[in-house]
Amino acid sequence: MNGLNGKLALVTGGTRGIGNAIARALLDAGARVVVTGRDAAGAEKAAATLAEAGGECRGVALDVSDFNQVQEVIKGLEKDLGAFDVLVNNAGITRDDVVMRMKEEDWDAVLNTNLKGSFACAKAVIRGMMKKRGGRIINVTSIVGTMGNIGQANYVAAKAGTEGLTRTLAREYASRGITCNAVAPGFIDTDMTRAMEPAARDQLTGQIPMERFGQPEDVAGVVVFLASDAAAYVTGQVIHVNGGMLM
Repeated sequence: MNGLNGKLALVTGGTRGIGNAIARALLDAGARVVVTGRDAAGAEKAAATLAEAGGECRGVALDVSDFNQVQEVIKGLEKDLGAFDVLVNNAGITRDDVVMRMKEEDWDAVLNTNLKGSFACAKAVIRGMMKKRGGRIINVTSIVGTMGNIGQANYVAAKAGTEGLTRTLAREYASRGITCNAVAPGFIDTDMTRAMEPAARDQLTGQIPMERFGQPEDVAGVVVFLASDAAAYVTGQVIHVNGGMLM
C-alpha cells in the first residue's frame, strides 16, 4: 500500500497475536511503529523482535485503561517522535461469564480497557493529527459486537460501543482529513483461541463457510489498507474479517 513510508503508527496491544501481526504489516509497508504492552520488558522485547525482521520499532509500557497515563505516555512519544499518523486501538482483555454470575469488577475491567482505552488513545492523538491535517484511526472490534455472544456481555458491550465511537470520530474529524474505521475479526488463530477445547473449535469451524479460523495476517492486511492512501475516502466503516461467518 502506498503512503506509509515514514509514517508514524501506534499499535496498542502490539506484543502478540493480532496486534503483533498488525505491527509487522505496518513495518513492512514502510511505517515507523510504536507497540505497547502492559509491561515494559514485554513491549521492548516484542519491538526488538519486530525490528530484527526490518523496520523502526519502539516498545513502551502502557495501560490503556488508565486515562491519565495514556495522555502522558502519548505526549512523551510525540515529543520524541512527532505526531502520530496512524493509531490502531487493538489492546483488549476478556473476563467471561454469564450475566447472572458476572462480577462488577470484571464488567468494569473490560469496559475500561476495551472501550475507554480506545477513547483515551484517540483523544490523545487527535490534536497532533489535526495539526497535520490528516490521520488514520483504526479500532479493532469483533464479530461478537454485532452477533452477541453467550458469556461475554462485557466484551460484546465494549466492542459494540467501540463501533459507535468509530462512527462518531469519523463524523467529527472527517473535515480535518482524519478517517476512523473499525476492523471486526471473527475467530482468529491466536493463543486465546488455541486454548479452546478441540470440540469447541470444531463446532465454531463448522459455522464458518471458509471452514477454518483466520490468521492474524488476515486482519493485518485490512488494517494496512485502511491506514494507506488507498483508503483516503473510507471512513466510519466496520469491515468484517470472518471467513463468511457473518454476512
